Amino acid sequence: MPAADPSTVTASYKRGLSLARAGAFFEAHEAFEDAWRACEQPERDFFQGLVHVVVSAYQETRDRPVAHERQRLKALTRLAAYAPVHRGLDVELLLAVLERSEADPREHLVERDPQPPVTVEEEEQAERDEHRA
Repeated sequence: MPAADPSTVTASYKRGLSLARAGAFFEAHEAFEDAWRACEQPERDFFQGLVHVVVSAYQETRDRPVAHERQRLKALTRLAAYAPVHRGLDVELLLAVLERSEADPREHLVERDPQPPVTVEEEEQAERDEHRA
């Protein structure tokens, strides 16, 4: 197996999220597979889980309930270890959606900022306070 490539992993992951949110589930599956092939061992189940999520949604669009359900269950198993958040993705929320067997995961394949960004004014105020001390 080739060495891990972090830039390929990140680019493929972000591309997969974007494609999945657009409803391009088959293409998203390919992007997540690219990330899976390029990642380090500790993240392999994460990317395989995302593959299962989008393949499940794809199978649902093809009216294949058995294939949809199999992929959904595989996704639950693979992603569970990455909750609550991994790579900015709210895995806990995604797992809840999968538990409810919602067919369309698009709105839940969104990266979340764990902390809200600090405004420029807050940052400048902190610097001013630091200089006064």
